Amino acid sequence: MNIDNINQSLSNLALEMVSSHDDFQPNTESSQMVLTNENDNTHINTDEDKIINSLELSKSNSNSNSNSTSTERIDSSKANFSYYENQQLMDQNSKEIANDISIVSDGLFKQPYVNTSTTSSNRSSKSRALSAGAQNTVPEVRKYSNDSTSNEFVSNNLITKPSYKMGMLAEDAEQQFLEDPSPELIDLYSKVEDCRQLRYKYQFLSCQYNHQNPKNKESWQIYPPPPKPSYNAETKTVVPVVNLPDSEVFDFDHFEIPGEDTEWDYCVNNDDTFIVHKSGSEDDVIAHVPTLRDYYLDLDRLVSISSDGPAKSFAFRRLQYLEARWNLYYLLNEYQETSVSKRNPHRDFYNVRKVDTHVHHSACMNQKHLLRFIKYKLRHNKDEKVIFRDGKVLTLDEVFRSLNLTGYDLSIDTLDMHAHKDTFHRFDKFNLKYNPIGESRLREIFLKTNNYIDGSYLADITKQVIYDLENSKYQNCEYRISIYGRSMDEWDKLAAWVIDNKIISHNVRWLIQIPRLYDVYKKSNLVANFNDVCKNLFQPLFEVTKNPQSHPKLHVFLQRVIGFDSVDDESKVDRRFHKKYPKPSLWDSVQNPPYSYYIYYLYSSTAYLNHWRAKRGFNTFVLRPHCGEAGDPEHLVSAYLLAQGISHGILLRKVPFVQYLYYLDQVGIAMSPLSNNALFLTYDKNPFPRYFKRGLNVSLSTDDPLQFSYTRESLIEEYSVAAQIYKLSNVDMCELARNSVLQSGWEAQIKKHWIGKNYEKEGIKGNDVVKTNVPDIRINYRYDTLSTELELVRHFAQFKHQG
Repeated sequence: MNIDNINQSLSNLALEMVSSHDDFQPNTESSQMVLTNENDNTHINTDEDKIINSLELSKSNSNSNSNSTSTERIDSSKANFSYYENQQLMDQNSKEIANDISIVSDGLFKQPYVNTSTTSSNRSSKSRALSAGAQNTVPEVRKYSNDSTSNEFVSNNLITKPSYKMGMLAEDAEQQFLEDPSPELIDLYSKVEDCRQLRYKYQFLSCQYNHQNPKNKESWQIYPPPPKPSYNAETKTVVPVVNLPDSEVFDFDHFEIPGEDTEWDYCVNNDDTFIVHKSGSEDDVIAHVPTLRDYYLDLDRLVSISSDGPAKSFAFRRLQYLEARWNLYYLLNEYQETSVSKRNPHRDFYNVRKVDTHVHHSACMNQKHLLRFIKYKLRHNKDEKVIFRDGKVLTLDEVFRSLNLTGYDLSIDTLDMHAHKDTFHRFDKFNLKYNPIGESRLREIFLKTNNYIDGSYLADITKQVIYDLENSKYQNCEYRISIYGRSMDEWDKLAAWVIDNKIISHNVRWLIQIPRLYDVYKKSNLVANFNDVCKNLFQPLFEVTKNPQSHPKLHVFLQRVIGFDSVDDESKVDRRFHKKYPKPSLWDSVQNPPYSYYIYYLYSSTAYLNHWRAKRGFNTFVLRPHCGEAGDPEHLVSAYLLAQGISHGILLRKVPFVQYLYYLDQVGIAMSPLSNNALFLTYDKNPFPRYFKRGLNVSLSTDDPLQFSYTRESLIEEYSVAAQIYKLSNVDMCELARNSVLQSGWEAQIKKHWIGKNYEKEGIKGNDVVKTNVPDIRINYRYDTLSTELELVRHFAQFKHQG
């Protein structure tokens, strides 16, 4: 189009052309181009695409001879700049950056030319219109208005409709929503809501929510007390304090052991589950936990929904939308996030609190550390008697001479404990990597708590690892330590090992991992049936809850236990030999019970135990099993119902509906890409980056540093590899660190010190950027996105309940 035609068109409208950036004023208030009439100073809003294009073309022509006056005024906070201009203005504080105290309902993607304010009069009476925050979270689409008095490119009526929220902008699609949503949409969202209600029931009845745990109350006493802060944030001064290691402060005699509870008692019900009832009345139970039959009925319903074709397609598209929305958010706000992070004093990735939410205690050191420790013991303790084998007691030197080895011969390659290519899809070979030099006797000597030397070597190397953690200050670990269920005294031996060796640290908490090895015990005649395993696992816990003085060391140890983990090779096929599963006392075959059966009996007894411990003011336990690493994706459905969080979860990529449920309920997932890379899934195919973008509650963990790490700071190594491969920003890593703290089992008063005193609140109210180094705009985005999805679920599910 030539300039003469443009000028002729403008003269017909009696408009003056305005110049481009000649009179740019960074601090002007108006965000729109002003077109001035010669006879009347009123503003005229054009609605013709042709005129707008003509104006843009004329402005870009530097050779134009137009003598029009420059009256353009642009708000610097809403103008479009190049990256270089953007950076300059940011440094000059001339351009507004992301408002860290923005209100969630304002939305994140409000466009300069779109007015998203709505009134109830614009909403259809039958559409049950969503909130403004939910409406604003969809990408705005410019639509020219026929009203000459309006400067909006999107119709208010369109924005307020649920059809717009679902991305349906065509008139025929909009008309569908004016009356009622489609039955298919109502049915899908109703199924989602039903699944969420089932999870709530199971979690609440087992006291796994944080607010149900007495240790999260203000009155909870932590001993030894947490380290005193060495910096006063209010006065911005360093406070001279001396914080001794917990192992030096800890004194077992400090504890007052409570007496016996005469109000409540326990027994085993018809399902072979430990229950708690009023003393003298077995019918008056402390809670009503779902039975095995109820559980399998609910499980079958969830499995059938998750395998339904329309449900899978629906969830897949919602997950794709979440990922696309993240990409848009990150594209628009990356530099703003970085700017906020740079202005935050003191904090960076290295000095925000982070928790290794999934690490096995017997593999908590790296190979080099273990090698040095073994050589040290060979030099200084070679004559110490360490093991009973073949009818006699052997010294450490005799053990190595029987292997034809000396300390000089030992090397990393000799130990052969690192997981290389030979372990991929070979979990059996991976388990053998726990044996130094392939010898089980060395594992028993150095990596067991219950052996001839009462686990003293493992206690020594654990103290060295804890020393490194305490020196780092900001790294913390939740160690998995084993209870097998082979005998009744395992709990007392483990508690004595921890208490007597003073393996106590403010950087460490414990989870009890329970290997699914019933078939091995049965073949070895260690147990008669599966009920023996359940009794060995839970009877000591019910005894110490009823009368802590019967197991005083166990009572003290349990104060630092978070919960239970179920571990083993998930890739083993769950064979179903029964139409209806028998109760544990009747499970006397050599076949291992399926995953869903194992996890239910962990859940049911823990649920009753938690209710009792909560009544007594003791800390409660959660269920956080290994799940979704390999094998049947149905395991993920079982864990969704019963567990507070899971480890691994890489199979969620194959079940989009279950993944969507994990997102909506923010189920914690401790992921270990380096571990998966050696065992089941190569690093580049790991779904971790997609989970993170979509907003799932993920954290990074090391799993087994002995097999996968090369440095003493294995958690930092895990973060650094992920940052390089997945191109994570500093804000991304700080958000993952914050997620790890939220997923962890530390007491609420410690979490308040780590990530902010209001961390339990939703959205930006619960974020303290000074402690987490996560900008409020990131927290706002995550909260706003999740709130929108939850609102959609409630909005469309209500039609089924009302109709």
